[in-house]
Amino acid sequence: MWDLKDPKPAKLIIGILAADRNCLHAGIEAVIDKFGKTDYTSDVWPFEKTDYYKDQTGPRIQRQFVSFERLVGLGKLAKIKHQTNKLEQKLVKSLGVPLPRPVNLDPGLIAPAKLILATTKDYSHRIYIGKKMYAEVTLIFDKGRWQPCDHTYPDYRQQCYYRFFDKVRTRLLEQLKSQR
Repeated sequence: MWDLKDPKPAKLIIGILAADRNCLHAGIEAVIDKFGKTDYTSDVWPFEKTDYYKDQTGPRIQRQFVSFERLVGLGKLAKIKHQTNKLEQKLVKSLGVPLPRPVNLDPGLIAPAKLILATTKDYSHRIYIGKKMYAEVTLIFDKGRWQPCDHTYPDYRQQCYYRFFDKVRTRLLEQLKSQR
């Protein structure tokens, strides 16, 4: 008989792209209302590695990450992505900014050995996780540091992100140790 084990929970993070500080603040408030207390919030960085979202979010996009105190099961990522999509739709209406997507909310999970991002788009390196959603391992934590994959987005290759993810990962390890 095989000894099957449930996976350990992970840290929920949400990457926020926003048209301006007001939109960024509204995005943070929305995810806190939905997912609860945060334990870390990153600095705000300019999103300049690609212009992919320029038509949706504007010319001077800002990036910030938040991580949440409560750990979540890996199997919840598809549901969380649906919830963040709904939050984005509500923010479009409430902000009244003349952009199709003034706030972009990208949920992911930090586990001890990886950062997993959810997406609505299929591709060769993505795995279907149910509920019309896909996931990819975006970063691997190996030999004491974050390492990008061939498909890792350009902005996720920045050391400033890695420093934030290090803090979140360290907190995760502390939480997992205290659950034993």
